[in-house]
Amino acid sequence: MNNDPDDGQIHLGGKMHFSYLSVPLIVASATGVLALDGSRFLWYDAPGTDWESSALPIGNGRLGATVLGGPGTELIPLNEDTIWSGPLQDRTPPRALAALPRVREMLLAGNISAASNLTMEDILPDQPSERAFSYFGNLALEFGHGDVEDYVRWLDTSQGNAGVSYTYKDVNYTREYIASFPSDVLAARFTASKKGVLSLKARFTREGNATSNTASTTGGVNQIAMGGSSGQKPEEHPILFVGKARFVISGGRVSASKDTLTISGATTVDVFFNTETNYRHSNPKSLEAAVDSKLRAAVKKGYARVRREAVADAASLLGRAAIDLGTSPNGLASLPTDQRIAHARTGLEDVQLATLAWNFGRHLLVASSRNTAAAVDMPANLQGVWNNKTTAAWGGKYTININIEMNYWPAGPTNLIETQEPLFDLLGVARPRGRAMARSMYGCDGVVIHHNLDLWGDPAPTDHNAHSTMWPMGAAWMVQHMMEHYRFTGDRNFLKRTAYPYLVDVARFYQCYTLTWEGSRVTGPSISAENSFIVPANATVAGQSIGIDIAPEQDNQLMRDVVTSLLEAATALGISDSDKDVEAARKFLDLIRAPRIGSYGQILEWRYEYKEADAGHRHLSPLYGLHPSHQFAPLVNETLSKAAKALLDHRLASGSGSTGWSRTWTINQYARLLSGAETWKHVAAWFAKYLMANLWNSDHGVNYQIDGNFGVTSGLTEMLLQSHAGVVHLLPALPAEAVPAGSARGLVARGGFEVDMEWKDGKLKKAVVTSKSGGQLKIRVGDGEAFRVNGGRYRSAIEASKGARFVVTP
Repeated sequence: MNNDPDDGQIHLGGKMHFSYLSVPLIVASATGVLALDGSRFLWYDAPGTDWESSALPIGNGRLGATVLGGPGTELIPLNEDTIWSGPLQDRTPPRALAALPRVREMLLAGNISAASNLTMEDILPDQPSERAFSYFGNLALEFGHGDVEDYVRWLDTSQGNAGVSYTYKDVNYTREYIASFPSDVLAARFTASKKGVLSLKARFTREGNATSNTASTTGGVNQIAMGGSSGQKPEEHPILFVGKARFVISGGRVSASKDTLTISGATTVDVFFNTETNYRHSNPKSLEAAVDSKLRAAVKKGYARVRREAVADAASLLGRAAIDLGTSPNGLASLPTDQRIAHARTGLEDVQLATLAWNFGRHLLVASSRNTAAAVDMPANLQGVWNNKTTAAWGGKYTININIEMNYWPAGPTNLIETQEPLFDLLGVARPRGRAMARSMYGCDGVVIHHNLDLWGDPAPTDHNAHSTMWPMGAAWMVQHMMEHYRFTGDRNFLKRTAYPYLVDVARFYQCYTLTWEGSRVTGPSISAENSFIVPANATVAGQSIGIDIAPEQDNQLMRDVVTSLLEAATALGISDSDKDVEAARKFLDLIRAPRIGSYGQILEWRYEYKEADAGHRHLSPLYGLHPSHQFAPLVNETLSKAAKALLDHRLASGSGSTGWSRTWTINQYARLLSGAETWKHVAAWFAKYLMANLWNSDHGVNYQIDGNFGVTSGLTEMLLQSHAGVVHLLPALPAEAVPAGSARGLVARGGFEVDMEWKDGKLKKAVVTSKSGGQLKIRVGDGEAFRVNGGRYRSAIEASKGARFVVTP
């Protein structure tokens, strides 16, 4: 084996196979064939055949690319996070304010069907759709290689790069793809083990609305360039974009004809790509200058340095935390990833596959959501930052009745808290529009956002769907991520400047928007996300399936979190109890409707115990209070926790968990109920159906949707560490039978406590808790087992100074 750190490759038997890494990447499989580390790498022994289930994603937050690795032709979809389907729209419903009191009168009178009809006719926008996530286009590469041998395609979840290696006519060819955050470009290196045999053709392609597409070698710059548009007329201010790829060759010849660059007889070809849009650049001149300046800088650095910086940057984030769930039996972890997934369809013996999924989720988060010096960074959308179509599935929007929130559940606990900062950029864009919408639709101060956002922060109701659209609660959920950011970081400046003002705006809206019913302030018209009930006999029209009503339980829970978060923030900032917003919040808190418990001991989803239209609905909206909130957590409220479990068990027994993201929500829910066995049962169920061959989460076995990837990373973490109840809870839901021994490093608890731990025989062996911020430390182990801290029996909370370390042992 000859490792050359300068060329960034590892050589096996004279053939260049994989990127050089700082830790061992090759392990022996049961068959004696060399394989990649099954907890760290996705790898395959054949090219990908389908983008959705085969593509391997890389990204730097702003730019994304996916690799299929065809030896003859490689088609690489390229993405930039502000290439969407069009300009800002004004979708303010013109009749909403006048219709609102009539809808409420109908709901209070039991005329539920009529209220639903009027809501759909007059409260929703005339234009139902927000803008949709699009794509730049494809980098089409023609290598012309036919039958190949020794094929390997891989993605490294520890440093964010991907590659391909194979032998064709006794020559080993490699391709490595990187996404550089420091250089803000995508880059690739193609090599041949024999001099002068590497040839290829390169061009850009797009489904439509390409405004220019050229290739050139002017001034020694070998380049292809494409401009595009979102498709509207110039006077409608479409999104415009320009992208370029520059090719640096070692040896060989290069020529350009129309849109194609032809390279012949090379040994190494380096590629650097960038695209920019007029979302961040005010005129075409500055847009193109930004494309060129980043490419010039990257070419000047050279591939080796760009790669070195990119890998170091990604590894610095991804390396902060790790988990080890044990070793898989029977050599399963040494198989190609698609074969491992096929095996997991019938049972999850391959515990290293679960570790790999955890690592992959963190890779996806770092690759699709980074904070830069730009005024606005885009958060991860329904597909992260990856898409191969003019319009992504479900519009690729920011769907905020569960999905985008789920994207960021792992950010704090897995030590990647800064990845959610782009979410706050988007909320900042939405804030003035949410204020205008609150006033025009509801006659209220404050901020309202419904169940979707696009890159313009469009807060209006989206789609004309009676079971999802009329939900004015998006801001209430999203602002919780601001509060969680503070809880994990202790950043008082962020709390003061960003989180607290937003909480005040959201609270003011609900203090105005809600109506009084049975002595409580309740929402309405509203829904319980995407679910419906059967109209009872004492209301009209009996027997219909309806989604719109007043006082759905999730709304109450969300408002309670808004108000309690506001009061928590005010206390932390030293804001007086006599402050008008604090006083108003405290009064409003007492008026929020308390949870009701139904006939079989369950949390009620609606204001009454309506007959269920779908007892196994995929959304767990009335259980928001269990997870991601903590209102129903066992250590917070045992009565409500039991009621939450009754509803969750009923939902799952009736068929819930029917999409990938829904199934991963159940993982988190059962972890919050401190049930390790149930938690692992649903981990296994996700692997059995919803995971595709490239580890991307699917909606129902098909249709890629990224939220489930983040949901499973979160759920696996919740098995090992929880901190929502004011306690650093070690191994709260460990599935001891499935994962009897293992370790975790670098996990983070609220309050700024970093946790390393190991367990054996299903019990804690040792943990080290380090205080990053100082403050009160409470610890719990497992199901309340006795333990020692720094050698002494733990009896009560510890006042921890910043930097203090506490060794926890049985």
